[in-house]
Amino acid sequence: MTTMTTTMTMTITSTSTLMIKLLTAGLLLTLIVSCNPKLSNGLRRKDLHKDVEITTTIGVIIIRLSDSTPLHRDNFLSLVKKGYYDSLLFHRVIHNFMIQSGDPDSKYGHPGKPMSQGGTGGPDYTVPAEFRATLFNHRGAVGAARRNDDVNPTRASSGSQFTIMQGKKFTDAGLDSTEKYRLKGYKIPPDHREVYKTIGGAPHLDQLYTVFGEVVKGMDVVDSIAAVKTSGPPLDRPVTDVRILKMRLIPRKTRLVNN
Repeated sequence: MTTMTTTMTMTITSTSTLMIKLLTAGLLLTLIVSCNPKLSNGLRRKDLHKDVEITTTIGVIIIRLSDSTPLHRDNFLSLVKKGYYDSLLFHRVIHNFMIQSGDPDSKYGHPGKPMSQGGTGGPDYTVPAEFRATLFNHRGAVGAARRNDDVNPTRASSGSQFTIMQGKKFTDAGLDSTEKYRLKGYKIPPDHREVYKTIGGAPHLDQLYTVFGEVVKGMDVVDSIAAVKTSGPPLDRPVTDVRILKMRLIPRKTRLVNN
């Protein structure tokens, strides 16, 4: 009788311990989920504060998206999590200007065949323009590609295609000319002018194409991609494919913008 009682007590104790462990695990899981809830777009709250690591065939670029352009930020992060950009090409490259990717039609492009690289592909939606006075096309800026004004008067962005600015340095005279002839009188703020003179960029795109992030590491890789041989205008497709192998979200580290 004593042996049976002892066995029953041990069984009850083991069961109780197991239940406590399961309840504890459940509470921890609930706490973790409640602190990092899933949003309506499939992202988690903590995803909004992560950087994006772009692993290419030439090297790694890390970009940080702006919280002041939430529509572009969330859309880009969501596509990254889905693996949308994996295996896509930098299908358009112009030295001293920018590198461009994000066209799903470029995934199966063939080197030496310009028309295979795409350039117009993307999801079946656009992202409303989010022009911000503090965001401009300095060297390292991440911006959205879009269709021309004649078919896109609201300047809505492509659902997936993006650019990374390499740009070039400007003089005051060059910036004055850009304001007059390219920006139709839009005045580049003094602090932005200083950046364009010392670091460089593409000021003729300011307030015309949405800027939604910047490179925080890997501008040397951007420079290497921008320097590859291309087919030249109008397609500017690299002769040898430059491919995005993988994009992923990573925890943010110390802000170190590479210029």
